Amino acid sequence: MSSSTRRAQDRAPRAQDRAPRAQAAARAGAAGGLAGRIRGAAAGWAPTLGRVMLGLVLAWFGYHELVAPQLWTGYVPLAGTTSAVAVALVLAHGWVLLVLAVAIIAGIALRLAAAVAALLLVEIIISLTVTGGLTDLTLRDVGVLGLALALTGETRQRAVLTG
Repeated sequence: MSSSTRRAQDRAPRAQDRAPRAQAAARAGAAGGLAGRIRGAAAGWAPTLGRVMLGLVLAWFGYHELVAPQLWTGYVPLAGTTSAVAVALVLAHGWVLLVLAVAIIAGIALRLAAAVAALLLVEIIISLTVTGGLTDLTLRDVGVLGLALALTGETRQRAVLTG
């Protein structure tokens, strides 16, 4: 036997050395199988869940701005709460929120829609801070902004109903 063959045999793991490792791996796989599958499913569905949640928040506020714009005119800076300009701005804002909600939930131009939603949320946060200071509402919207920003980098998409 040549010296190179002998060296290769010395480096190769022996069957008796591999058996304990294989048994340990099998035990770990059986114990972590369900947890691993749950983690995998959660990781796979997390972006979709984030899309649906962000879309629902945007749709909720967009709907309410369209149904009762007079309740929202107080958040429009530099416009009187009863002015027609404030009502028009709230109505336009509500439509933009609804369009973004549909796009995000459906996964249509997700990164662009999430980026526009993030910009809109920055506008909302600034408006809330200017009109009422730093409040729990402002901090809630900072959290929603974080979700929108997370979705701007998302490339994996699952269909909401079929995935």
